[in-house]
Amino acid sequence: MIMILKNWINKLPNNTFLCVLFVLMLVNVFAIFSGNNLLQQIIKPLFVPVFFIYLLLKGKQVNTWVLAFLLFSFTGDVTSNITNSFMILNISSFFYCLSYLSLIVAVAKRIKKLELDKVIKTYLIFVFLINAILLYILFDLIKYYIPDSVEVTLFAVKSIALIVLAFVSFVDYLNSETKGSILFLIMVLCFAFSDVLHYISVYYLYNWSFVLLDRVLHVVGLLFLFNYIKERNKNTDNIKIKANAFLNSLH
Repeated sequence: MIMILKNWINKLPNNTFLCVLFVLMLVNVFAIFSGNNLLQQIIKPLFVPVFFIYLLLKGKQVNTWVLAFLLFSFTGDVTSNITNSFMILNISSFFYCLSYLSLIVAVAKRIKKLELDKVIKTYLIFVFLINAILLYILFDLIKYYIPDSVEVTLFAVKSIALIVLAFVSFVDYLNSETKGSILFLIMVLCFAFSDVLHYISVYYLYNWSFVLLDRVLHVVGLLFLFNYIKERNKNTDNIKIKANAFLNSLH
């Protein structure tokens, strides 16, 4: 049955996955506009499984740490729907923190050798400090509106993880300047802005446009992750082809 489903998926056009995500996004937009919380809760955890199943059936190789990100992100999406318990919400935030830490490890393992001059290093430190100050201002503003002290701590940890993730991704991009590093960096920025909008809409100023933009950025981030995995698989296939060609030339 799995093989039949896999063969059927492989015969589908490449934009099928985009169409499925687009339909889910339309339903999500409808749920936000109509104020249907139940429909929002049903749709939110579906994006990651659809994304992962499509990758799996397409035979794409997924990095262990990226896989961990998908697992933790999905668990965070599921538990975040239980809004009547601070403990469950804290567990959700904890899993989101783990998801970002997984991405930090994934991108850090790609940086084999750092080749940046002093000007670039100074620029990176400056950008890192600016982002840290901006997130500190946001933290100082929102912490008074978060009723639970554990959630305040998790917000701080998640904010630091996001800064480090964006910083390391930017370093990887400047160090390699590959298509994969660009896709990864844009993905990280989408997740970072999505997370900031989520906290603003939940704890400071609720606005349906913030909620909508939060969900759209999250889905766009998944799309960039999907393309990043495709790019990594393409590079791996090219290396295998070159290796086989070299071995054949020896015979």
